[in-house]
Amino acid sequence: MSLSAGLYVHIPFCGVKCFYCDFTAFAGQGGTVNRYLSALGIEAALMPERDPVTLYVGGGTPSELDEEQIRRLFALISGAYPRSRFQELTFEANPESLSPAKIAALRDNGVSRLSLGLQTFDDALLKSIGRRHSAADFLEVYAAARRAGNWALSVDLMYGLPGQTLESCLRSLDGVLALEPEHLSLYGLQVEDRTLFGKREVEPDESLARDMFEASLERLERNGYRHYEISNFARPGYESAHNQLYWRDDEYIGLGCGAASYLDGERSSNMDRLPSYCQAVEAGRRPVAHSERLSGKEKLGERAMLGLRLVRGFAPGREIEQAFRDEWESLAGRGLIQREGDRVSLTREGIFMANQAFAEFVPPFRQPGAVAQ
Repeated sequence: MSLSAGLYVHIPFCGVKCFYCDFTAFAGQGGTVNRYLSALGIEAALMPERDPVTLYVGGGTPSELDEEQIRRLFALISGAYPRSRFQELTFEANPESLSPAKIAALRDNGVSRLSLGLQTFDDALLKSIGRRHSAADFLEVYAAARRAGNWALSVDLMYGLPGQTLESCLRSLDGVLALEPEHLSLYGLQVEDRTLFGKREVEPDESLARDMFEASLERLERNGYRHYEISNFARPGYESAHNQLYWRDDEYIGLGCGAASYLDGERSSNMDRLPSYCQAVEAGRRPVAHSERLSGKEKLGERAMLGLRLVRGFAPGREIEQAFRDEWESLAGRGLIQREGDRVSLTREGIFMANQAFAEFVPPFRQPGAVAQ
């Protein structure tokens, strides 16, 4: 049994789906919540046995659940994993749907990390990206969460948004830094085809986004935040234990519509439509839509990509070094990686260009001796 397994539970409900969101999330489906919670309990019983050490409730918007549903969710999880004593328990929430009663329910059930979605302090920008809360709403909820007790608070911010200026980006960051959260996630806008922004053919200003990223890194470092993963920063000791399981290639269980699991060397993802997910589980079947078991160079490439997500990098070892000899040379020649002892990590340039760096480790692989263009 894996002692380092994590448990992820996906809550796919939202009040309104944000214009940039490509996650499995559905607006206007509140009437199916109770059926969905029952399905989560059934699915947990169908999974291979593990005693997870971390729990992450994500979405969607988990705080769309009402107080009673939140308590029911945690009761289901406790019943499914009675031996687990979670070292870390994270719950995602949005300001417009997190009430004092819900905050109390989260504290009563042992939540140790509360992740709050802000994105920007600019009210006009919030409206333009499909958010339902204001900056004032966030500040009110943040203060209530801080008063509720001694738990870690994490805040999500975005940069590169349509119409966002460098000054607006930094004002939002300064506003968050003034609140002194234990953790901060900083995401650059990625426009995916299935999103509203994708359909509108929104094109991010890459040069401006780069300026926002660089200036934000400097401010975060000055304020004592450790940059430990491409998009994540924490005060010492407050790094996300659950997310680090992913980047270390450890096992995790994923419950819920669209959730992913990695168990016994196999990666799988669940059906991403509510009716199909619920029907499969209710029939006693695991709701797997896709699964794969990587081997050979593909598996080694996956380990390299995961390891490079960590800012401190990783030690590739002889097998990965030899399998990707030309790729390492290409990345070094482009200034995207650096070496220190036996460890390889992304440079500052490589962090911003991470997707280009990661492309070296997925098929089709470059042929030995080929020159990068």
